Amino acid sequence: MRKLFAIAAIATVLAAQPAWAEIGRIKSHVGPVSIQRGGSMIAARPGLALEQGDVVLTGKTGRVGISFLDNTRMALGPNSKITLTEFAYDRTRQTGTFLTNVNRGSLGVVSGNIAKSKRDAMRVRTPTSMLGVRGTKFVVEVK
Repeated sequence: MRKLFAIAAIATVLAAQPAWAEIGRIKSHVGPVSIQRGGSMIAARPGLALEQGDVVLTGKTGRVGISFLDNTRMALGPNSKITLTEFAYDRTRQTGTFLTNVNRGSLGVVSGNIAKSKRDAMRVRTPTSMLGVRGTKFVVEVK
């Protein structure tokens, strides 16, 4: 009985993934780049872990490269603002969902495992449209 209780307790702890779980990391940046997380602003630096809900902001001369857990790679150009709205990834099955909002600026993407797993598993929303990604390279520019 004790073993069952211990196993149930461990499973409960493991299943309750924190909201702050890492979804990717900043690989490189040039110029002013910051991350808005809740009410805080964090200066970008290589290796900084990103979380679901983070807003990535680049200044007039800012650029940033990001790598995600599913091997998606993103590059943001100057004067960009994107929100990492939703990211869920099952490493075992290599499936999940990924939603990014591009409010302004430019975003280049080389999609990873999520986009290749099923139709519209990766989506990019702009103020005027929604793109469903199916495993490809693309660029989005919002003025």
